[in-house]
Amino acid sequence: MLILKTLVVVSHPKINDSQTQQFLLQGAKLQDVTWHHVEELGEIDVDKEQALLMDSDRIIFQFPLYWYAAPSGLKDWEDKVLTRNFVYGDGDDNLGDKEFGIVVNTGMPQKEFQRGGTENITLDEVMAPYHAIADRAKMQIMPTFVISQFQYQDDQEQMQTLIDYQRYLTQVYPDTLTNRQAWFEREFTDRLKYFNDTDCTECETLLNTFIQRREDVEQLKSTIGLIKQGEDE
Repeated sequence: MLILKTLVVVSHPKINDSQTQQFLLQGAKLQDVTWHHVEELGEIDVDKEQALLMDSDRIIFQFPLYWYAAPSGLKDWEDKVLTRNFVYGDGDDNLGDKEFGIVVNTGMPQKEFQRGGTENITLDEVMAPYHAIADRAKMQIMPTFVISQFQYQDDQEQMQTLIDYQRYLTQVYPDTLTNRQAWFEREFTDRLKYFNDTDCTECETLLNTFIQRREDVEQLKSTIGLIKQGEDE
C-alpha cells in the first residue's frame, strides 16, 4: 500500500491561542505527517526548507483566512523559500512530482464565498495565487479543504471534520470510494494494534466485516461491468 510523506506547512501568528489549529494539530499527530509551523522557524534556512519540500510527496499549506489571504508569515516563507530557480527556473522539476493542497479555516460560512454572497468572491478565486505557484511548479493540485466556523460545530461535526482532515493529509488522491475504503481499512488495522482483547473485543469482528463489505462492493462493481459489457455487445 502506498504510504505518502505529507508536509503540512502551517501559518498562524498565535497558533497556541487557536482552537482550530490546536484541534488539527492533535489530528495530525495521529497520522505520519510532518507539521511545519513557519512562524516558529525564526531564521529561515532556505536550503533546509527546500530539501524538506523535495523530500515530501504531498505538500499542504494550512492557514486561517486573513482578509482574503494567508497570514504574513506564510508570504514571508514563500518569498524566501519558493525562489524562481527552485520552482521552475533551473530546468529541474523540483516539485513536479508532488501533490499540493490547501487547508483553510474561515470565520464566515462557506456559502457566503460566492458571487452575490456576503463575501462576493469564491474561495477558488481567493486561492488562485497559491494554485498558480503549484501549477507553475507542475504539481498536482488537490481540491481545497475548507473548515468554516469551527467554533460553532458540535462534537459530531468536529469529529467528522477530524476524519475528513486526516484523510486529506494521507489518503491517496483522488477521493474515490475505493481510496476511501483502503484508507479506512488501513486506519482501523493500525488502531487495532493498540487494543488488547479486553480493550476491544469486537474490533476484530468490525474490521473483518468492513473488509468483507468492501470485497462485496468490488464484486458488485465487477458484475455491473460485465452486464454493461454484455449490453454493449
